[in-house]
Amino acid sequence: MAGIYDDVVEVARRTMVLFFVVDTSGSMEGAKIGTLNQAIEDIIPEITDISENNADAEIKVAVLEFSNGAKWITPTPIPAQDFTWAYLNSGGMTDFGEACKELNEKLSRNSFMSDITGSFAPAIFLLSDGAPTDNYQPNLEALQQNNWFKKAIKVAVAIGSDANKDVLAEFTGNAEGVLTVHSPEALKKMIRFVSVTSSQIGSRSAAVGNTAPDEVVSKQNVFLEQVNVAYNNGDFEDESIEW
Repeated sequence: MAGIYDDVVEVARRTMVLFFVVDTSGSMEGAKIGTLNQAIEDIIPEITDISENNADAEIKVAVLEFSNGAKWITPTPIPAQDFTWAYLNSGGMTDFGEACKELNEKLSRNSFMSDITGSFAPAIFLLSDGAPTDNYQPNLEALQQNNWFKKAIKVAVAIGSDANKDVLAEFTGNAEGVLTVHSPEALKKMIRFVSVTSSQIGSRSAAVGNTAPDEVVSKQNVFLEQVNVAYNNGDFEDESIEW
């Protein structure tokens, strides 16, 4: 005898891509790149848990590194539960413009945003310790016109005092989206906070009736509010040796 729930069909979840855009130039050598590698590797299981327990969206991960040029570590976004962090090495220049170009090309329904079930706007996490060594402005300006980029949660971590925070603010769209760290322990804390918080917020459905732009602007605002709360609570403070 058929039950009343026999014909219930599981609703397919949408996708939210978490982008790591990582500066692997020569100045990142040593403790900076080592700490970054370990911290992101350690946080992947937590992102996997968020994804597996999320009824709204599956979280996928994409990784772009830039030094002499820019290169995708992931040829396509990978489900968090299937993702393994590949340790990155450092060396070379800081071709930030090439990173912007690659990101712009992949933020398209014809590429990384082509999931058949639909996609939430992504979360884009930029980490850098220096300044662009190429003519980045044309490629950044083109990226800023990309609708997926406009709607994304965007955050940049300035690693150390030499990071060009003005350029990072151009990328995020505001200074509030640029977070500065001065030690390995602070970088670990920041990577965990940004990865987890942006995944939680970015993979939630918006209220019924919201348009896509309103949906994502509100998510960015929610993220920045969480940043302020964390700073006020002293969550990123540490007394360890600086870089």
